Amino acid sequence: MTTKTLLVAGAMLLAPPLAGAQTLTGAGATFPNPIYTKWFDAYNKKTSVQINYQSIGSGGGIRQFTEGTVDFGATDGPMNESQIAATNANVLHVPTVMGAVVVTYNLPGVGDTKLKFDGNTLVDIFMGRITKWNDKRIAALNPGAKLPDIDLIVVHRSDGSGTTYVFTDYLNKFSREWKDKVGYATSVNWPVGLGGKGNEGVTQQVKQVEGAVGYVELIYAISNKLPYGAIKNAEGKFVEPSLESVTAAAASAKLTKNTDFRVSITNAPGAASYPISSFTWLLVPKDAKNPAKAKLLKDFLTWMITPEAQVMANDLHYASLPKEVVGLIEARLPTLKAGGKSIASN
Repeated sequence: MTTKTLLVAGAMLLAPPLAGAQTLTGAGATFPNPIYTKWFDAYNKKTSVQINYQSIGSGGGIRQFTEGTVDFGATDGPMNESQIAATNANVLHVPTVMGAVVVTYNLPGVGDTKLKFDGNTLVDIFMGRITKWNDKRIAALNPGAKLPDIDLIVVHRSDGSGTTYVFTDYLNKFSREWKDKVGYATSVNWPVGLGGKGNEGVTQQVKQVEGAVGYVELIYAISNKLPYGAIKNAEGKFVEPSLESVTAAAASAKLTKNTDFRVSITNAPGAASYPISSFTWLLVPKDAKNPAKAKLLKDFLTWMITPEAQVMANDLHYASLPKEVVGLIEARLPTLKAGGKSIASN
């Protein structure tokens, strides 16, 4: 054996056993991607831990988490019972922030008028029954608006999407026909429309197609300077999406100390509630295989629910978690394990 070979072998033996463990991988929802990007960058600067995240849609996040190809998944539509069973119930849904799904549109000529929509009209639009912008049902909600006589082009997600889950969960509460023919899920068979991949894809389709209407997370509409509508809530009030109106919707969530955190807050009660609001979740193994990775993930989650991290969400138009939910997460994180054993604390 040459001296060079011995040096290389010696270096390998001396390498720390957890080399590379300062990296986590995740994949999933595009809805919270802007805040996740900001968090992961801030956390890297704080701890040197690198978190690589693929914004591929909630369906992809659930799939990759189930297959074990990532350390954590991300979704805006909570896993159903069969999906949880596929993980052998080895998953904890950890809420991260709350956000709003908005109805955005490309409609020259209406000026600064913010259009109004309600659940029944949105069902008719996305079922393909309303095909013109000056349809009497839209006009009735928007007296005085100069609605053009042009085709209304529906744009929806083409990939498995938590944003779709939230939006269809909302529509599902207004129509038995929608419930029977389309339903609510991360992926549905849309009756009409053009598909776009990710919130990014839907945003670009709406931006490029005159007469288009679609649904995206609020920050995507704001950052692309697209208008978005006010939505009639359960109390009959037309409410715009905002930190305050999403927080008001979250106040309806009834979570007990044994909660699995899977809860819907669409069409929530309360005069100030924005009706297409949702939590978004990270999917975390209850009992991970790799202790080093498990500790990195637990440490990140512990930081994520601190005021330092949560306040970052507001700048990107997400609502911070209610203090009651933060308390429930704090109580749950110590139950996470790796290899059947408790994860070491700092």
